[in-house]
Amino acid sequence: MDYAVLTGIVLVAGVVFAVVAQWRDWRPPLAVAILVGVAVRLLIMYTSAIDSWQPVDFVESFKPAGEAVLRGQDPVLASEGGWHFLPTIPYVYGILLWLGIPWEYAGRLVTVVADIALIPLVAKLAGGPKASLRALQYALNPLAVLIASVHGQVEPVALVFGVAAFVVARGPGDPERPGLVTDVVAKVRAGVAAYGVRASVPRVIGRGGMLHRALLPGPDDRAHLKRGLLAGALMGLALCAKSWPIWLIPGFLLLLPNLRSRIAALFTTGLVPIFFFVTLPIFAGTSINQLPAVIDTIRDIRPIVGEWGWTPWFTEGSWDLRPELASFGTNLIYACVVLVILWWRRADPIDMTTAILLIFMVVTPRLGAQYLLWFMPFLVARPTRFAWPAIIGCCVWAGYGYLVMTQFDVNGWWLQHSYWSRASIVLLPLLLLAMPWGRHIAAAPAPRSSVSRQVTGIGAPTR
Repeated sequence: MDYAVLTGIVLVAGVVFAVVAQWRDWRPPLAVAILVGVAVRLLIMYTSAIDSWQPVDFVESFKPAGEAVLRGQDPVLASEGGWHFLPTIPYVYGILLWLGIPWEYAGRLVTVVADIALIPLVAKLAGGPKASLRALQYALNPLAVLIASVHGQVEPVALVFGVAAFVVARGPGDPERPGLVTDVVAKVRAGVAAYGVRASVPRVIGRGGMLHRALLPGPDDRAHLKRGLLAGALMGLALCAKSWPIWLIPGFLLLLPNLRSRIAALFTTGLVPIFFFVTLPIFAGTSINQLPAVIDTIRDIRPIVGEWGWTPWFTEGSWDLRPELASFGTNLIYACVVLVILWWRRADPIDMTTAILLIFMVVTPRLGAQYLLWFMPFLVARPTRFAWPAIIGCCVWAGYGYLVMTQFDVNGWWLQHSYWSRASIVLLPLLLLAMPWGRHIAAAPAPRSSVSRQVTGIGAPTR
């Protein structure tokens, strides 16, 4: 990487400024935070675009997907399995290439624009008097700049729609809501008080019971349904970018005000990806007979481990196809996520989402540095006691991979990788500490009225 020193200076200065802003409680206008984020990202995008080093997947996976769209071919099949997601983003790649923008800029422009849009969304997610401070801190986040401006990874695109879904689901001025389980329990107790213990069960599940009443239109039902439909559509677009935003779905559903809006949100969440899939024959030139092959390619994720956390200690710090480790780690993720949802069931849904994403990073058997961006908008918006040690630790680890390891030849890179991947295990305790342990129960919401009772290894040498 030719501009590693310049990039490193900008990123280190940014994180120092972000920490000082936290210490001094600076609250600049939101426009200032956005302008700072734009300037940093455009500078690093320019130096990365003219650099002689380019990320291997940026060249060998992302670019062929955009070129396939330009040729009127299915990017999932035509790029030889290099693109394992719906072709939503390759459509944008294809348009930018058709406009004559060089790939080194076009491929990064998508992610840089998305990451800039995340800055005001983080402010909205944070809310309160420190919203602009949180926006500034995300604008200067080194990992976000590396992923969006250097690597061109599509995580910012998935995040911009996912975070927007949270903002829409919460609504304007919506008070903090308890978790869905708490909401249901409160309604059951109200039913018990009103009808007696014997009648409580049928009043919950029978005609005229809680579930039946929840599905009937209410006075604010149209507004709530619109909110749910829009939030679901945004989450569906996040899933069109990548599959991992599925972990955001529980949190954003809990932010919606009632069962009807949640059902509407789930409907549009699934409808948007289905739309992009069934329209492949129209927009991507995919034959109907090829649609099953597209599904198989999207589902075919090889069990490559050895990049992060506990698996590099089984692979001596190298990538390896280890199905047994991948299978064990995947089951461990599911078990831990269930436990997290149970423990944070009464928390603010944003805190529950942060906990889900952080526990994923702790136990996952496979990870690329871009995964670490998943939790950044949520943790920056609602920081915990150990948020900044975790953020800085992740940025240092990823920055070493991007800025230092890319200075070596192929053999030197792999030697560095063997140490770098195993060193990531020291970050796992920090991520655990950064979870919102002290916020597993949300503050009681204010009453609304008297009536009412969420692998690609970086810097791999190109062939």
